[in-house]
Amino acid sequence: MVRDATRAPGGVDPRGADPRVVDVALAIAMALAIAVVIAADFDGARSSGPAAYLFAVGFGALVLVRRRVPRAVLVLTVLGIFVYYALGFPVIGTALPAVAALYSAAELAFTWWAAGAGTVLVAVSAYFRVIEGQPTAYLYGYELVTNVALVAAAIALGVAVRLTREARAHAERVRALVAAEQARTAEQRIQAERMRLARDLHDVVGHNLSVVALHTGVASEAVGRDDAVARTALEQVRAATSGTLHELRATVRVLRRPADGDGDGDGDGATVPAGPAGLAGLDALVAPARATGLDVELDVTVPPGALDATVDAAAFRIVQESLTNVLRHSGAARARVRAAVDHGRLHVEVTDDGRGAGGAAPDAGAGIAGMRERAALLGGTLTAGDAPGGGFAVVADLPARLGA
Repeated sequence: MVRDATRAPGGVDPRGADPRVVDVALAIAMALAIAVVIAADFDGARSSGPAAYLFAVGFGALVLVRRRVPRAVLVLTVLGIFVYYALGFPVIGTALPAVAALYSAAELAFTWWAAGAGTVLVAVSAYFRVIEGQPTAYLYGYELVTNVALVAAAIALGVAVRLTREARAHAERVRALVAAEQARTAEQRIQAERMRLARDLHDVVGHNLSVVALHTGVASEAVGRDDAVARTALEQVRAATSGTLHELRATVRVLRRPADGDGDGDGDGATVPAGPAGLAGLDALVAPARATGLDVELDVTVPPGALDATVDAAAFRIVQESLTNVLRHSGAARARVRAAVDHGRLHVEVTDDGRGAGGAAPDAGAGIAGMRERAALLGGTLTAGDAPGGGFAVVADLPARLGA
């Protein structure tokens, strides 16, 4: 059985027409039309008793099941027409009783069955007309053409309705797929934004907690011996914790906004602006590290406007995470940060004179993996490991302009 792809499960067409009501109306119309033709008795020489009207009712009844068994209805209709004429009942034509069956078969994708049945019907009708002695000119000039036209019109209408229905169903599937793809893309953007926020939080909190830990140690050693140093260290702790709380509040505000596919809740499809100012903010970044006694040298030769904002922010985070690792793990006295643009590429390098990786895998922590992920997302690369002259080195190569 062929099902209408656009029909609701309850049998009601989504456009509002109940197929059962339509079939009942067509069945009544078919039976009445044939009964009227029988009553008219255009030949005037044949019997039109009650049996002839039973055929009219039968042809109408077949319409009621045309959707469930279209091929059976088609065959029974053609055979019924032959039996009707064999019994000598009044002329009712050949196409009229078969039009609904031909249309239904074509509509439900049994086009070849409809074409075959129509051909048989027209051919047999023409054959018996010739045997009966009907004028050939009338037969080929009017009746045959009329029957062929009616059969072809019924089949063509059924095919057109089916193709329209299939096109509508295909359009619905395409719309559903597009909606699903849009939802999937929005979810990916949201996930990417969450990952960006997670990386930023990791970098900011990790850096500031490293500063806090170092200055807390300085303060604990200076209490009672050099109160000025202790106060300065505690001031650095206060500044670091305030910065961390500010970053956390900003992140929470972003996460509380309604999701609009980009995580910023403004419905414009743009991502939340990166928190750091970029390489221009490195002086403020290294100040707490310098206050711990780490000698940080900055060598930044990047012209203003030479970098896209996303690249600038990523470079800042890479430097921030690298300095955090220096403060936490290296035991270094000096660190150097270099950044320069050459042939459309940003080269960032952070080195120290500490003890290096100490035999540990440089990718063991989440920090270096996060830096490498940042670089890869921008189409760049990042390497981290022991420097040739001792210490540790992080080297990033990023495009200065995205899409360039």
